[in-house]
Amino acid sequence: QVQLVESGGRLVQGGESLRLSCVASGRTFNMYTMGWFRQAPGKEREFVAAISGNGDITYYADSVTGRFTISRDNTKNTMYLQMNSLKPEDTARYYCKTVIVNLAYWGSGTLVTVSS
Repeated sequence: QVQLVESGGRLVQGGESLRLSCVASGRTFNMYTMGWFRQAPGKEREFVAAISGNGDITYYADSVTGRFTISRDNTKNTMYLQMNSLKPEDTARYYCKTVIVNLAYWGSGTLVTVSS
């Protein structure tokens, strides 16, 4: 059974940095693109970043380009999101996601709160 577990979210001040982790289990993930999404209170879930199976291709939302970096360590079945220069508008629950054989798998999320 595929499971994704996020961690690393907490309360930080604007301008600070934070690194989120997503640990995957249940199968080998190095063939699959994985991504980060976020959902702020009262808003729809939105795409943040994605990374190809071997990590050589990355994609970012315009709102985080230049501030966030996605990476993965396939030896640990873990994906990361390094978030720098955090802003109050980055406050959200952050989710990791992967799609395997047309099935989407989500973690339960980790909460990031950025104070001004």
